[in-house]
Amino acid sequence: MAVIREQDLDKGRSAFAQWRDAAEDMLNGTGTQASTAAFRLSLKPSLPRPVWAMAVRYSLHLLERKAPGPGVEVRVAPWGAIKILEGPASDPHNLTPPDVIELDPEVWLRLAAGITTWSEEKEAGRITAVGERDDLSDLLPLL
Repeated sequence: MAVIREQDLDKGRSAFAQWRDAAEDMLNGTGTQASTAAFRLSLKPSLPRPVWAMAVRYSLHLLERKAPGPGVEVRVAPWGAIKILEGPASDPHNLTPPDVIELDPEVWLRLAAGITTWSEEKEAGRITAVGERDDLSDLLPLL
């Protein structure tokens, strides 16, 4: 099942842009504080829940198109999960692939928009990753 419906791609694109713009406004309004990792790692724009949901789904869609495959599952609960990258797929009895990455929506969107880096979020303990391919830094940011 697709993470976003074809007819919702424009809404998703708009929601992701809205999230990114709100995050950039927060960064621009804080002066030197914006350059600190602590501030960027806590960045969470105040937007309606449907905007967050569509932004997550659309950005996961972009990642899925950038790195298709069955080898790594990326989960951003509660709004989406995708499988990406080539490699061993799920075994037929356990539908979870050998590599799983779980992120909260704000962590995922910060990474997707390039506000924080994979290593910053990982060192802060905000990424749960199991498996050999537990680093998406080569694929991020998405835009």
